[in-house]
Amino acid sequence: MNTITLDYDIVVIGGGTAGPMAAIKAKTANPNLKVLLIEKANVKRSGAISMGMDGLNNAVIPGYATPEQYTKEITIANDGIVNQATVYAYAKHSFTTIQQLDQWGVKFEKDETGEYAVKKVHHMGAYVLPMPEGHDIKKVLYRQLKRAQVKINNRIVTTRLLKNAEGAINGVLGFDCRTGDFYVIKTKAAILCCGAAGRLGLPASGYLMGTYENPTNAGDGYAMAYHAGAELSNLECFQINPLIKDYNGPACAYVTGPLGGYTANSKGERFIECDYWSGQMMWEFYQELQSGNGPVFLKMDHLAEETIQTIEEILHSNERPSRGRFHEGRGTDYRQDMVEMQISEIGFCSGHSASGVWVNEKAETSVKGLYSAGDMAAVPHNYMLGAFTYGWFAGVNAAEYVVAQADSELNAQEIEAEKARIFAPLHRPEGLSPEQVEYKLRRMVNDYLQPPKTRQKIEIALKRFEEIKADIAQINASHPHELMRAAEVAVIRDCAEMAARASLFREESRWGLYHYRADCPEKNDQDWFCHAHLKKDQHGNMISFKKAVEPYLIPIEQDEANSYNLLRINKKLVAETVE
Repeated sequence: MNTITLDYDIVVIGGGTAGPMAAIKAKTANPNLKVLLIEKANVKRSGAISMGMDGLNNAVIPGYATPEQYTKEITIANDGIVNQATVYAYAKHSFTTIQQLDQWGVKFEKDETGEYAVKKVHHMGAYVLPMPEGHDIKKVLYRQLKRAQVKINNRIVTTRLLKNAEGAINGVLGFDCRTGDFYVIKTKAAILCCGAAGRLGLPASGYLMGTYENPTNAGDGYAMAYHAGAELSNLECFQINPLIKDYNGPACAYVTGPLGGYTANSKGERFIECDYWSGQMMWEFYQELQSGNGPVFLKMDHLAEETIQTIEEILHSNERPSRGRFHEGRGTDYRQDMVEMQISEIGFCSGHSASGVWVNEKAETSVKGLYSAGDMAAVPHNYMLGAFTYGWFAGVNAAEYVVAQADSELNAQEIEAEKARIFAPLHRPEGLSPEQVEYKLRRMVNDYLQPPKTRQKIEIALKRFEEIKADIAQINASHPHELMRAAEVAVIRDCAEMAARASLFREESRWGLYHYRADCPEKNDQDWFCHAHLKKDQHGNMISFKKAVEPYLIPIEQDEANSYNLLRINKKLVAETVE
């Protein structure tokens, strides 16, 4: 095992969606820059889009929606706790990003006139743009990376960021999960694009890797940002999704919605008017389960054969290729059966909720020289197109930033300390397996942090997560790949503590089921209409603090602000209308 020292202008960490776009745009903005893309798997097949995607959930396309309309929609969906500047910046650039992807060869659904065939799922505008050949998207990205001459290092597990005396990023540390080589990379800027914290909670199925999010996205970026001193935002706002029972892929009511499918209770009754994922939608889902009308299902058995065939073509090919085989094994046929859904594991993901590393509209974090994009950057409900767009912002702005930055010496003491920490499991002749500790840790996350939350449960969680440090100190690894799993367990524990402390700090309920405190069940706008930020202080302690919500660029009327609280269908009103 060797120590390999490299020197680059910009290091992009994460080869999924945002990372490749950031690397491409940084390199094309200034071809003279040395740009490195690091991925712990392989860039050709990594990230949340590794198997392809079936469409864009938040395409702001002229004629269907406006940036202002979209900004309103996301502000309301996120209970008003939004830095609108970040959402609006995305919304204004959304169409440009789509045109770029189209030019590169990504195929979007178009109508008979050649216009984008946009579907409606959200309350206000139409934003869903299908991608019939979304399984090819990684190939498209990889071609552009090679064309831009971006240097790619696969199988590198990044563990820590280094800073110079002025507090600016100047280095990246990690190791090769096949050879065990230790990497010390000098850089003037780093862009974190590591995806969601997909292995925070344990799936209801019990499978460690059977998560909704790509399970390789263990929360590495959240942990690295935290240890680098960056601020993280609204980590109490958990991602909770309506998933297929025992499969943990999305039920995709938002995909079937435009074609007539919908979320229903055990009686086959629709109980929410909009299937767009939000905390309030999940709250209504949870309430239906508690009412005795569960389980909850995706209902498509009323649709025409041609429509069902179209749905199968979309759902069984791109995003989850194994879905058709799963239903076949279960004996589930959309033509006569409803698909059972469940509330499964919790996680951090700004793409579907709001929790992430704080960034401004330029993708800059609170640490100089550190940028972030994608599911780990706190731009609410940002999805795949948001990852592409903020990857674009990060690449261009980092390229501009590094030109004026001088080289600085790396801290040798920090490098040696991190090397010792990383490789410690290899030097233990015996001990606990990473999988054993991870299962125990994530089981505790479910037991104590899954909503409904209470102070008592969260305080117990914090004690247990502290005790897990002793287990982590006993993990042994026999080879570099197992070493990666050991490193990921430490990352998951960091994320679990952040989730607990953030949940304890916000003493109210907000975002529907995403942050429901049973001991503080009411929303308290007077004290808690603010961002809740978390960071590592100068003494190494994890601290939480309030940050005012930035002034709105797009005003929200009171009747609009409450629209997501009115998702439940009023059966009495429906009956009276029918009569």
